[in-house]
Amino acid sequence: MAASPPGLTAAPGPLISRTAPAPVSSRGRGSRLLALDGLRLVAALMVCLYHYAGRGGTVSASWHGSPAHLFPSLSRAAVYGNFGVQFFFVISGFVICMSSWGRTPGDFLRSRVARLYPAYWVALFLVTGASLALPVVVHPVRLDEFLVNLTMLQQPMGATRVLGVCWTLWVEVRFYVLFALLVVLRGVNHRRVVLFACIWTVAAVLCRSSGNDLLNQVVMPDYAPFFIGGLALYLVHRFGSDLLAWGIVGMSWLLAQSEATRGLWHPHPHRDPYVVLLIVTVAFAAVAAVALGWARWASWSWLATAGALTYPFYLVHEHLGWFVIRVLHRGLGLPAWPTLVVTVLGMLVLAWLIHRFVERPLGPRLKRALKARKLASSSPRRGF
Repeated sequence: MAASPPGLTAAPGPLISRTAPAPVSSRGRGSRLLALDGLRLVAALMVCLYHYAGRGGTVSASWHGSPAHLFPSLSRAAVYGNFGVQFFFVISGFVICMSSWGRTPGDFLRSRVARLYPAYWVALFLVTGASLALPVVVHPVRLDEFLVNLTMLQQPMGATRVLGVCWTLWVEVRFYVLFALLVVLRGVNHRRVVLFACIWTVAAVLCRSSGNDLLNQVVMPDYAPFFIGGLALYLVHRFGSDLLAWGIVGMSWLLAQSEATRGLWHPHPHRDPYVVLLIVTVAFAAVAAVALGWARWASWSWLATAGALTYPFYLVHEHLGWFVIRVLHRGLGLPAWPTLVVTVLGMLVLAWLIHRFVERPLGPRLKRALKARKLASSSPRRGF
């Protein structure tokens, strides 16, 4: 969700040298991996349906009843929607590896900051404003906690989250830091990505028995297999199939299905472990289809727009959606199904507005400002 750059340019084909920059094929020049944009939207909609129709708690108060009773058929599927987050992580591993190839650490940092923060800040203000206007849905946080939320580091700081979904951003940020320090800093190439994937896999497995909270925070054994699988699938996409890359993918899938089943199925009595296994398998298979070029048929131009909306939609849909549901369903008496459809469409429209009027103008400006600061600091001083 948060792991995709503004442009998903198709990567070059197989190489003879796996350390030199890859030549771009004439057929793939300038084309986008539009199928990835579509997959990102699918993952976001999965999470959205989970928050609206697959869980209880605050959303039940907005519906004035359990979503399982209002949407008996939809709810049985929506309880699995939170696996869209793991789907995002596989896509993120693929996209971050792709977008970092040939970039300096500074370029990588600037692209991540410019991509993540503008829409995130707007979402914070929107949700906080809604909580002040209608605190019966979500209580506003204290000013000091809101200010910490601006950093995107509220979770390790122990502050209350303004956005319920932002815990995934903290996971993404830790992945970016690991990849930047261990791979991007020395230059991304096939060997370093493979070593990183193998070492991270072993560290994640060993971390399970360490009982060390700091190691768990750094290594992220719950989520590492999903990111690693995406990294290896990008190697397949860029260099072609080989046993080593597919071995990493296979190992990651085996560990990922175990993590998903243990962490997300067992606490929920209405989930089937075989369905969990199927969802994880489909997530890996879908990104593998993109890696192998089997999804070139998905060339509709609207997929690029869908991909651009994914991140702002993901940020605003949960809490703001609960506000809309309460106003439409409990306040205005709109039936449940029309309320659900209008809320999802409304969040997509809001996401488009954020993308059009926040991300598109501010993201490039922020990136240029960060680069200009670097150039200014490196210029020789004159005079005293």
